[in-house]
Amino acid sequence: MSGAGDEALEIVRTADADACARAAADLVADAVRGGARHLVLAGGTTPIAAYALLDAMDLPWDGVHLWYGDERCVPFDHPDSNHGAVSGVLRAAAATWHPMPGALGPLAGADAYATELERDGPPGLAFDLVLNGMGPDGHTASLFPHHPLLYVGGLTAGITDSPKPPPERLTLTLGALNAGARLVLLVTGAGKAQALARVLAGPDDGTPSSLLARDRLTVLADAAALGGEDA
Repeated sequence: MSGAGDEALEIVRTADADACARAAADLVADAVRGGARHLVLAGGTTPIAAYALLDAMDLPWDGVHLWYGDERCVPFDHPDSNHGAVSGVLRAAAATWHPMPGALGPLAGADAYATELERDGPPGLAFDLVLNGMGPDGHTASLFPHHPLLYVGGLTAGITDSPKPPPERLTLTLGALNAGARLVLLVTGAGKAQALARVLAGPDDGTPSSLLARDRLTVLADAAALGGEDA
């Protein structure tokens, strides 16, 4: 699959996970101050740390729409909920939040979120900034290696057989993620070094993060994830 293209991506190396979170927070803050109005948020340890730092910043959240790349099919107060975790550290009260309705289940939730995107999303459904995390297997959002959802069209999809629990999830499609004007992949820790090496090597269906649009992708990673490579 060649959806990511062959263009060079940008690599930003940080000393450690804390520095990566700070760099991510600064990147989002600069985007909001620069007029970005539609952002896609990711769950995960490093993104959550970045959102906690963002919460302490004085930012013009009014008019900003906060979307999600994926969600687990659980209530928002469940420990597995991405929105529950994000909204627990980032208040952004003046922003318009668009949590994925995971409690509706994979199919109904995906349909409802697609409708919301079509109604309230950015012009051309092109987000200003898309934050992506990555698992040790190279997955991003809820797009897993060699999974059929890598090949679907549209904006959203429901998954019932996620190889990582919980099995039922909602996700933006690869096409929806790649419509973003700027994409950022946050990666920290030695446990993700092998997957990140595959991302840097080129597009590969076995490493979904490698399919993000490389001409607009910034890889923000710590030294451990980069495996000692120069960046």
